[in-house]
Parts: sequence; structure tokens; C-alpha cells
Amino acid sequence: MYYIYLLRCTDGTIYTGIATDLARRIKEHRSGTCPHCKYTRAHTPEGVCAAWQSADRASASRLEYRLKRLRKIQKENLAQGEDLSSVFSDQEFCEAYLRLPPEEFDV
Repeated sequence: MYYIYLLRCTDGTIYTGIATDLARRIKEHRSGTCPHCKYTRAHTPEGVCAAWQSADRASASRLEYRLKRLRKIQKENLAQGEDLSSVFSDQEFCEAYLRLPPEEFDV
């Protein structure tokens, strides 16, 4: 199982990432000590604003790639609860991901 997430930072930016253990990965971002968390060491994370579940690494990477290419306003819309289909026209692509409710990623 893979997770794709949007992490809001205190400077207003939104970081996009993937993880196999979402809670562990968010703790790494917040600690600022993880060597792989370069962006969030410079941009202090506030918390996860959206997250999706994917069955495998390949599909998780596809969504991460597409999310990273979005404009900020589109990421904000997703963070506010809009469906993936509001920014991606490929319905079959969007159906491959399960949006997690906030209580599942509020770590």
C-alpha cells in the first residue's frame, strides 16, 4: 500500500510526496532531522491537507508526478476537498486512488 499526500507548509507552499507509512513519513518531515526531507527542513510543515491511497508504487508515482505539475490553486482546491476528477479529466486514472478522510492522516 502506498500513500500520496499534500503537506501544507507554514510559508503557504504545498509539498507533494509518497510513502508506504504515512504516519512515519509525516513525523520525519516534522522532526526536520531526516536527510531525505530537504524541502521541509527549509519550509516548516503544518500538516497534511490531503492524502490518497494507491495499490502499488507505479500508480502512486504517477499521481505524485501529476500533482507536482499542478498550479497552486489546483492543489488548494484538492486540499479543500475537491475530487481528483476536478483537476484531471481522465476518470479511469482518478478512480485508481482512494481519498483518505482527515482522521486517517491527522498525525
